[in-house]
Amino acid sequence: MAWLETACCIAGGGPAGMMLGYLLARAGVDVVVLEKHADFLRDFRGDTIHPSTLRVMDELGLLDEFLKLPHQEIRHLSAKIGASSYRIADFSHLPGRCRFLAFMPQWDFLDFVAREAGTLPHFTLRMNSAATGLIEENGRVVGLRGAGPDGAFEVRAALVVGADGRRSTIRAAAGLRVEPIGAPMDVLWFSLPRHPDDRAEAFGRLDGGRMLILIDRGTHWQAGYVIAKGADAALRAKGLAAFRAELAALEPFLADRMDAIGSWDDVKLLTVGVDRLRTWWKPGLLCIGDAAHTMSPVGGVGVNLAVQDAVACANRLAPALRERRVADTDLAWVQRRREWPTRVTQRIQVAIQNRVIGRVLGGDGPLAVPPAVPLSAPWALRAAGRMAWLQQIPARLIGLGVRPEHVRHRGAPIPLVRG
Repeated sequence: MAWLETACCIAGGGPAGMMLGYLLARAGVDVVVLEKHADFLRDFRGDTIHPSTLRVMDELGLLDEFLKLPHQEIRHLSAKIGASSYRIADFSHLPGRCRFLAFMPQWDFLDFVAREAGTLPHFTLRMNSAATGLIEENGRVVGLRGAGPDGAFEVRAALVVGADGRRSTIRAAAGLRVEPIGAPMDVLWFSLPRHPDDRAEAFGRLDGGRMLILIDRGTHWQAGYVIAKGADAALRAKGLAAFRAELAALEPFLADRMDAIGSWDDVKLLTVGVDRLRTWWKPGLLCIGDAAHTMSPVGGVGVNLAVQDAVACANRLAPALRERRVADTDLAWVQRRREWPTRVTQRIQVAIQNRVIGRVLGGDGPLAVPPAVPLSAPWALRAAGRMAWLQQIPARLIGLGVRPEHVRHRGAPIPLVRG
């Protein structure tokens, strides 16, 4: 069995894992990142890059290069509830250079970070390499087992980080307890053509027991049709024609492009779950990102919380990991630092799920005619539509989040190596 030794081994090449690997390597820490797939190409992953993440890129001196990648910039979020439209968030007042949401395919984001990290001598990325279990000695995690193109291998490390997503192999192997919170909905993701005269804004449409999210991706709309939890099979049983008709009735300007949904293969189910670990760590092991806390798609904040976890983790642990040691108190500190913003964000998401989305999905009025009791917006949303300054509150919560992190250059000098 092949084996190697490093200061930190990260399971998972998503936003949390790749960003942490880059930050640690930049700080002079030997790090190995394992990604189980051959590339980063995955449809309908979280593609929303928020101002908090863009600010991290700016602090690292990478922002100008990063924004050369194809992306769309959204400065406002709106919703149409019943017959009325409301502006939810205005990002133009946020501090920093980037007062917008950037919609960018996640594979482009991850490829960019991987390229930058690849220029650093302390960074190793192994694709097609999946973590399969942990190595523990005397009550401490000292490495992990994996499987790759050349067979089984072991990585010995001062710290193992589980950043392998909501179905984390690492957290399961560690026996860490997951606290389910739940969600009343799932989401069907698909793409529709975008015409040049379509509005250039991300927005939602809610009415008649149905909810549709549309995100401008330049050449197309990324669409999310929100359904009640577990309703996917019943909806598909009605047939594709009925699904297209529901979409066209809900948002008539899309009616002429329904043929783009050629089969159910074009419609992907995102099973929504909200949960978090009770304890994120054990000696020699730390979980971050979705492996520590699965977020609702409300607000599109999952990628950005994962990046914030990575920044906090690198800020605290880089000096110790340069010496290939890590104390339990450091791991507990990372959880304390990031657990509070996670809890607050999830509480907000659950409130929106239960008070707005759950209420909409409980409606039963036919779309072809007005429902017997027209759907009305919550009072807070109506107030934001009348008073523009209120739109800055959700913009700040969505754009910067709760307790945003800043990159701190501690310990050894950080080389700025460009490819």
